[in-house]
Amino acid sequence: MLFEVWAPRAGRVALQWAGDRAGRPPVPMERDGDRDGWWRAEAPAADGDRYFFRLDGGPPLPDPRAARLPEGPDGPAAVVDHDRFGWRHPWSGRPLPGAVLYELHIGTYTPEGTFDAAAARLRHLADLGVTHVELMPVCPFPGTHGWGYDGVAPWAVHEPYGGPEGLKRFVDAAHGLGLGVVLDVVHNHLGPSGNHLPEFGPYFTDTHRTPWGAAVNLDAPGSDEVRGYFLGSALAWLRDYRLDGLRLDAVHALYDDRTPHFLAKLSAAVDGLAARLGRPLFLIGESDLNDPRTTAPRESGGQGLHAQWNDDFHHALHTALTGESQGYYADFARAPLTALAKTLTGGFFHDGTYSSFRGRPHGAPLDLRTTPAYRLLAYAQTHDQIGNRALGDRLAASLPAGLLAGAAALVLCSPFTPMLFMGEEWGATTPWQYFTDHTDPELAEAVRAGRRREFAAHAWTGDAGEWPDPQDPATRDRCVLDWSEPVLEPHGSLLAWHRTLLALRRELPALTDPDPRHTEVAFDEDARWLLLRRGPVRVAVNFGREATASVPVGLPGRGLQVLAGWPEARLPGADGVLRLPAESVVVLGP
Repeated sequence: MLFEVWAPRAGRVALQWAGDRAGRPPVPMERDGDRDGWWRAEAPAADGDRYFFRLDGGPPLPDPRAARLPEGPDGPAAVVDHDRFGWRHPWSGRPLPGAVLYELHIGTYTPEGTFDAAAARLRHLADLGVTHVELMPVCPFPGTHGWGYDGVAPWAVHEPYGGPEGLKRFVDAAHGLGLGVVLDVVHNHLGPSGNHLPEFGPYFTDTHRTPWGAAVNLDAPGSDEVRGYFLGSALAWLRDYRLDGLRLDAVHALYDDRTPHFLAKLSAAVDGLAARLGRPLFLIGESDLNDPRTTAPRESGGQGLHAQWNDDFHHALHTALTGESQGYYADFARAPLTALAKTLTGGFFHDGTYSSFRGRPHGAPLDLRTTPAYRLLAYAQTHDQIGNRALGDRLAASLPAGLLAGAAALVLCSPFTPMLFMGEEWGATTPWQYFTDHTDPELAEAVRAGRRREFAAHAWTGDAGEWPDPQDPATRDRCVLDWSEPVLEPHGSLLAWHRTLLALRRELPALTDPDPRHTEVAFDEDARWLLLRRGPVRVAVNFGREATASVPVGLPGRGLQVLAGWPEARLPGADGVLRLPAESVVVLGP
């Protein structure tokens, strides 16, 4: 077997065995004459064999490209033979257009917190009507439980979840039910504990700074190999684990002054892999920039990602539902239905407008003639938007079921690619709080202090003593979904409501029309109603808490039928006006 490692500053490199082979002599590695800074050695090895690399006689280090770290980020790597896995279900893929995503965290989707336990619950998602499961990061991190954004080995799978074999079983089970699988990957930083990349080479640079410290080296000396490292990792997930797409965390923190940009190189590589594999693959970026170039085609100067999260839609919908106005909600809260209408028809709210949160203009307008609407993701809740609240409280903690139903209708009938956060479909009451399992006491305390500062800066109300301790195991336990809730009320009715809306989205071509110019919105800011029109389909929502709203839908009741209604079916009168009670929603069709 060939072992390789990039260590350009090393004078000598050795392969050191571990585990059952720990007593065997190390294998000296030789410089690769064709690739500067690379070392290689041929040695007999099989799946599961454990090993380290040693640079210049220093401490044993795990392979930066290890697919498995069975003893955690500081332990030895283990050989993984991907060809050994017996895939049961042939899979031709599911494309992004027409998709509905479901964000899921393996560690809290079930009490067990494993791939196998989550796979046993996938039938629920297939019956719900989503098309893709979006997994939060699964790369190794210290301890057992965490969100996953402190991962330190971008090629490996967290062992407590089930390791590489567990992930493959999960993906295979999902594909067997017709579900695609998307993985959240983090290229913009590595976690603060267990990161050994700097010992191998210039993986980071002080040329740019990020909220997590030195930036990943995408444009300084040595950046060719660093770019290749992350490109190779991304392709390995899609190829070796048969994933259907990747969600790229915080791409605005991928600082790169080179041309082409790293994201353009990545999207080109993924498009090439899709052509070779003969199945659709896609990239979804989380971007704070409101920059149309993120999803614009590479040939026109864009980065070529296939979609991006749209926090503007979330913020507008959130303020319309809750009335909150702190922090980045301030601009949206001034006229929330106006903001919501703008995002539904134009994509971005901040498209060059002044952002009071940033103290400057922000964003640029999308060209709706060339940007299909599915390139933006719409959501009422995500791991970030819930988990970065002081108590991790979901919308269901403070909103009545009627407003939750209205939010679901606007997300699932929007012109964008919808996404749900796990448990949202039944109005889960379990919070989603930030939790960690750092083994370093100083780091654990720094994380606690950092979260308190963030909460204070965001002006969260309440007693700081009630804010959850990320390191307390009870914090993670509170976040585990309660699977007894869906059979209770109002959870069961909310679940049925989501199933109905998802069935309509599958059945009605107007709800997956990719042309955003075919979406119209009317609203009354003072009366608190909004009417979304997608071709012949109309979605009327009354956000008001008390008054009945008079919504002019444009056709009398005899010209329409109720496709869905919460809490009940309701048609407009002969005058074409729908009398919609407070906290209710109706979906109408011809």
